[in-house]
Amino acid sequence: MRTAIETHNLVKQFGTFTAVENLCLQVEQGEIYAFLGLNGAGKTTTIRMLLGMLRPTAGEAYVLGHKIGPGEKKPWASVGYLVETANAYPELTVRQNLEAMRRLHPGIEPKAVDRVIHQLGLTAYAKRRTGTLSLGNAQRLGVAKALLHNPKLLILDEPANGLDPAGIVEMRHLLLQLAHEQGITIFMSSHILGEVSRLAQRIGIIHEGRLVQELDIADLERKRQQQLLIRTHDDQAACTTLHRAGFAAKITQNGAITLQETAALQYPDKIATHLVHAGYAPTMLVTEQEDLEHYFLRLIGQNGKSAS
Repeated sequence: MRTAIETHNLVKQFGTFTAVENLCLQVEQGEIYAFLGLNGAGKTTTIRMLLGMLRPTAGEAYVLGHKIGPGEKKPWASVGYLVETANAYPELTVRQNLEAMRRLHPGIEPKAVDRVIHQLGLTAYAKRRTGTLSLGNAQRLGVAKALLHNPKLLILDEPANGLDPAGIVEMRHLLLQLAHEQGITIFMSSHILGEVSRLAQRIGIIHEGRLVQELDIADLERKRQQQLLIRTHDDQAACTTLHRAGFAAKITQNGAITLQETAALQYPDKIATHLVHAGYAPTMLVTEQEDLEHYFLRLIGQNGKSAS
């Protein structure tokens, strides 16, 4: 399978500060690849280098088989992008902004404007000046502009930024449709980790400029921790009982008992039977898998902190 994006030891320094360090990425054509990291981790800097907006200090980047560098023009007719905030002419309407963008790309048919207005749910706002749009609808307009010329590759920096929950779901469905039905490769950064787990086939995690892990969804499922959560009418006494039986039970911050041992996860019925015989019948017993957000924070050593 051919690669849509490839980087080799990509470095970007600003003075003495290294924003991106020896980054090696490989994004296959047709996949949705999520690029995750805390604010300041190097996501947007990487995207700007991929788009030729920033010149790397060292290393190489290839987009659709073309090395990115000064004067390189070949890949851009097949690339759509949205970086950080969606830019638009505030005094023009949504339709007028899209029409202006269409005219900048020779060969795009006029009907493409109607197509992307419909795709992004902007029909009700087509005649509204963009300066009056909400952040979420401005973001929709930015993605619409990126799709006008039917790109083979979409590079999106926080595409769900500013969208309400319904809008986030709509954006998810759109990106899945673009990838699965039209074969468009999507490289996206995001901090909405729950959405990423529903969208991406592969995930790259960047922290302090370094790629700390790259994995596909199947690998993620294997690496996410599982735990058995238990509640009784006396959790402290039940926890002590489990300790005496040789289990490394702990009380969580919200007061439940947690067990992560394989024996407990494979045979929760035996744990329940043991507690019943000791007089502490479980009122709740459930196996819970670590979500992507907690996995991400555990990986970068910042449990308990926000990933946004």
